[in-house]
Amino acid sequence: MDTQTFAFFGGIYNNYLALATAIDDAHSRGAEKLFCLGDVGAFGPYPDRVFPLLIENDVQTVQGNYDHSIGNGLNDCQCGYTDPRDNHFAQISYDYTQANTTPTNCEWLQQLPTEIRFEVAGLRFLLCHGSPRKTNEFLWESTTSTHFLNRLADEFQADVILGTHTGLHWSRELSGGRHFINVGVLGRPANDGQTNVWYALVDVSVLQEKPQVNLKFIPVKYDWKRLVAEMQSEELPVEFQETIRSGWWTTCLEVLPAKERSRGHW
Repeated sequence: MDTQTFAFFGGIYNNYLALATAIDDAHSRGAEKLFCLGDVGAFGPYPDRVFPLLIENDVQTVQGNYDHSIGNGLNDCQCGYTDPRDNHFAQISYDYTQANTTPTNCEWLQQLPTEIRFEVAGLRFLLCHGSPRKTNEFLWESTTSTHFLNRLADEFQADVILGTHTGLHWSRELSGGRHFINVGVLGRPANDGQTNVWYALVDVSVLQEKPQVNLKFIPVKYDWKRLVAEMQSEELPVEFQETIRSGWWTTCLEVLPAKERSRGHW
């Protein structure tokens, strides 16, 4: 039984240390192709250190809302927050990333596709950032119905939809053997009190002439202490540093639905 393996990274958020570790880990697990579902910048230090890792390792990348904003020189990240405190910290992060991304890398972000499609064993894959219909749409596990996800799969003619944007990994099986997968993010922990971050590994095989999808969420342990030290040296907010250090979100909390927020510390 032949199996093809793919790795999917979400929200890098300038965390080049976690990205480098995830790339090596995915290769060690036999991933044939690597994908990033957008939001290369934000939150962490040294934006330009991410781009060589993506380009040299042929990581095919979707344009997230952050990438669109940086690439086109907009005034904010189009993150979709409504809370003033969330927007305050998002603006600090955005201004830092914009000031520290070279024009060449801005052009690279500008030309990224808003979706990537491919087919494996007859399964139609659709890679997006937030949702197939809107780049910065939040699809939360607790508030997104299976009926709605089935409708998206119907409307956008996909058997496996993969996205990110929320910062929390989850998945759901849909009708007809279809799937929705939020691949999580590499940029910061999953608000679970752990310092590791996450990516998604998908195996596609054919059993009795029927394609099978096997999903694993992979924890990534990286040098988070170095990341915190670099965030300090770049004078990024202590709130950001505390999230990396503790594994608990300290910002962007108001956007969380009640169920997801109840799992966190704050």
